[in-house]
Amino acid sequence: MNYKVIAILVVCVAFVAAAGCTSLSSGNSISPQTTSMSDNSIRYESAAKMSYAGSASPMPVPTMAPTASDAGSGIETKIIKTASVTLEVKDVPGAVETLKNIAVQKGGYLSSTNVQKGYNDRLSGSVVIRIPQAEFENALIGVKAIGTVKSSSTQGEDVTEEYVDIQAQKTSYQNQLVQYNEIMKKAVKVSDVIEIQQQIDRVQTELNRLEGRLKYLNSRIDLSTITVSLQEPEPVGGDTGHNFITTINEGIAGFFGMIDAIIIIFFTLLPLIIISAAGYGIYRWKKGNKPVAVPADLTEKK
Repeated sequence: MNYKVIAILVVCVAFVAAAGCTSLSSGNSISPQTTSMSDNSIRYESAAKMSYAGSASPMPVPTMAPTASDAGSGIETKIIKTASVTLEVKDVPGAVETLKNIAVQKGGYLSSTNVQKGYNDRLSGSVVIRIPQAEFENALIGVKAIGTVKSSSTQGEDVTEEYVDIQAQKTSYQNQLVQYNEIMKKAVKVSDVIEIQQQIDRVQTELNRLEGRLKYLNSRIDLSTITVSLQEPEPVGGDTGHNFITTINEGIAGFFGMIDAIIIIFFTLLPLIIISAAGYGIYRWKKGNKPVAVPADLTEKK
């Protein structure tokens, strides 16, 4: 009876010991995993802080530059409108003044003007006016109404893609500039400061270039360009008409031109004339010095 009780107690102790070992093994398998995860997070955070502090040689901070499709979502089409018109008008200076008034009335301005006098005092000129794009068509109608249209053409250049790309590049450089300035605040070494400043200057130069291009495109887009060529009506008898004085002058010019041609030919052939004359003179000289043959009958008589 005692042996049975002892055996039961031994079995119970063995069962409790086995359960305790199983529990201890399970607790040990979880603890290292937790410790490992904690260590990894600490190392990652520490590396991030060291990289951002700029203690080592600073490199450009990677940024996700916006693409043209992202930056261009919802942007309006950018068109540069230009026109060229050739007009025949009776009064060129008056037409120039009228074009100036049209530009001012439409909210634009006279960009350039050039008036010149041609043959027979016939005037011609060219005028360039800048008009807000919204008034482009109305201004063009007004320009054509001041004279007889000889030729007309309009052009529309779509610069939407270039405009969106420049804006995307500008945003990317602005982000880089902000990040470089933050790195500069944490830089300690002189070499790091110099290198970061070089990067800042490079980014700022690119930003200035892009902003200048955007200003140019905005100016061309917002204000359309109309180039007008002006000319007075052609006189009767053609562009030059008939002029007796011109005819006499042309005749005199032809006479002197012929004399000039003769002089040129003479001096061109002068060496040949001299050589020919010398050869002929030698020929005559030799012929004169040759003895004259005496007939035989005259000799016998002597």
